[in-house]
Amino acid sequence: MEDDGPLPGWLATVREAGGSDLLLVAGAPPTIRVRGLLQPAAPTVLDSDTIAASTRAFVPPRLSSAFEGGAAVDLAFSLPALGRFRMNLHRERGRVAAAIRALPTSLPTIQGLGFSHDISLLADLPRGLVLVSGPTGSGKTTTVAAIVAELNRLRDGHVITIEDPVEFEHAHGRSVVEQIEIGVDAESFPVALRSALRQAPDVIVIGEMRDLESIRIAVSAAETGHLVIATVHAPDVGGAVSRIADAFPPERQNTIRQELAMGLSAVLTQSLLRGVEGQMVPAGELLVVSYGARQHIRKNALQNLHQEMTSTRKLGSFTLEESLARLVRSGRIDRATASLRAAHAEELELLLS
Repeated sequence: MEDDGPLPGWLATVREAGGSDLLLVAGAPPTIRVRGLLQPAAPTVLDSDTIAASTRAFVPPRLSSAFEGGAAVDLAFSLPALGRFRMNLHRERGRVAAAIRALPTSLPTIQGLGFSHDISLLADLPRGLVLVSGPTGSGKTTTVAAIVAELNRLRDGHVITIEDPVEFEHAHGRSVVEQIEIGVDAESFPVALRSALRQAPDVIVIGEMRDLESIRIAVSAAETGHLVIATVHAPDVGGAVSRIADAFPPERQNTIRQELAMGLSAVLTQSLLRGVEGQMVPAGELLVVSYGARQHIRKNALQNLHQEMTSTRKLGSFTLEESLARLVRSGRIDRATASLRAAHAEELELLLS
C-alpha cells in the first residue's frame, strides 16, 4: 500500500472509524465524515500537488486524459482488505480535489437499509419502470444494489446493470448478472441501453438516467415487458415523474406522459436524516402505481399523487409523513427532525397525536 502513496492509509482510517467519506481539498487536512460529522484523518494540510499525486495511481488512463482536459471524473476502485470505493476527482479554484465514498464491504440487503416500511415488493415486480429518487448522497445507489441483490436471490432471470462507474459487484445467483461500465464496456448510456435490449434481458438497471435518449429507451423498454430500475434526482414522487417528462421538448411532453402512465410501476423517494444516536436513517415515500395514479400522470395532475399513496396502502404505498411518524415512534429520529423534513406538517402531527 505504501507504493500507492498516503491514500490507502487515509482510507484505512475511514474504515476504522466507521466513516462514509474522505474529502481531499487543498488548504485542509484529509477529512473524513463519520455519522455526518467531519473530522481530520491526519494532521497534514494538503496542497493540490499532494492530492494529485495521491490519487494518480487509482485513475485509469482514459479518465486521466479527460481530467487533464478539464473534466471532473467518476470512478470506482478496490483495495485489498479495505474494500471498494467511489471517487469523484475534480478541481476547485484551479486546484485538484477529491471526494471518496467508502462503499459497504458486502452487498446491502433490503432489510438492512433501515426503511420504516417494507420495500421488498420492488424486487418482485414482473415488469415496468421503477424509479428510485432523492437528492445526491441520499443512498439511491445502495437501495438499487439491495433490490438487485434481492431479485438475484429470489428469481431466475438475466439482469443487466449499466453504471458509471460500477460500484457494487454482484455475483451470479439465481439470476445471471452482467454489469456494464460506461467508458469501459460501452461509450455512453444510450449505446449501452440499445445494446442491452438485444441481449434478452429480463431486468435492466440504469445507474442514472442523465439524458433524453436514455430516458426514451428506458420508458420504451418498460412498456414492452422488461423490468427497468433507474435512479433520478428528485425530491419527491411527483418531482420524479415531472423530471422524466420535463427532460423532453414541450411538444413531446404530453406523449411521454402517456407512455409513463402506461409503463411506470413504482416510485420510491428517499432521504437520509440524522438519528437520535447520530446514525443516518432513511426516510422515504413509495407510490405503487395503480389506475388512479396513471390517470393523474396522463393529465399532469401530479399534485394528486400524494393522495394516491394514501389510497394504495394495501398495495404497499406509503407517504413520507407515515415513514417519519414510524421513525419517531420507534425512537430512531426525534420529532423536531421529522417536522423539518415533512412536506405535509399537519398530516405528520395528526399521525403522531
